[in-house]
Amino acid sequence: MNLSMISASVTMGELQKKLDTLSHNIANSNTTGYKRREASFSDLLFQQVNTNKATQYETGRLTPNGIRVGSGAKVSQTALRMEQGTLTTTDRALDFAIANPSSFFEIETVVDGNPVTRLTRDGAFYLTANPNNDNLLQLVTQNGDYLLDSAGNRINIPATFEEITLTDQGTLQVTMPNGATVQAAQLQLIQVMKPQLLEAVGGNMFQLPDLAALGFAENEVYAAVGAGGGAVVQGTLEGSNVDIGREMTDLIETQRNYQFNARSVSMADQMMGLVNGLRR
Repeated sequence: MNLSMISASVTMGELQKKLDTLSHNIANSNTTGYKRREASFSDLLFQQVNTNKATQYETGRLTPNGIRVGSGAKVSQTALRMEQGTLTTTDRALDFAIANPSSFFEIETVVDGNPVTRLTRDGAFYLTANPNNDNLLQLVTQNGDYLLDSAGNRINIPATFEEITLTDQGTLQVTMPNGATVQAAQLQLIQVMKPQLLEAVGGNMFQLPDLAALGFAENEVYAAVGAGGGAVVQGTLEGSNVDIGREMTDLIETQRNYQFNARSVSMADQMMGLVNGLRR
């Protein structure tokens, strides 16, 4: 097959991956706590063809001798961008925004009947009945996954509470009908030092890979941190960090690159047709 056709077709496949990434970012521009991804490219293997061995006649030449015949480009990395999203005040007591861009809420979900831990920055929580105790309510995400406290347990709140507040120390307190204040739970965040290791699992959640297999110790990748000192803001939600203008510009540019490479395939096909015609 023509080398130019190979290079263009390979690059088209990789450009499609970037288009998918940009489309995913745009689709989640209004998703609470969503972090955009950014695709970067690198060259594939190339062949150096030295056409002129008489380098003494190349005095004054500024470009390298010969030509490089490449094989196209590939997506070398799809990086998770952790810039802080815009904080929006909602005045809803169960809306929490994380002020530190590298921290996450710890969530418990069920996979194949087994409880597993996930991470999210979506701080919109709701109350659901405790299936084991009618006098208690539990904090869950919009998908029904449980918010965990500093001990790794589900958060339980008295069903008859009147008001819930988050103290400066990261403590969830509820006010009862008799005016008494009850400490419901101590919030905890998970700070991730190497966010590029996070694996998206859907539902605006992430999981950590097998760190031992990758040669990392747990304390190199994440650590439990307190939710006090302004680390979590009540009555506020964090928006996505997607810049629609930038994403649309990148989308148009990538589409144009895709079209150019598609035309290269078409032109190479026409040239091969001409060559075949000359042989008759």
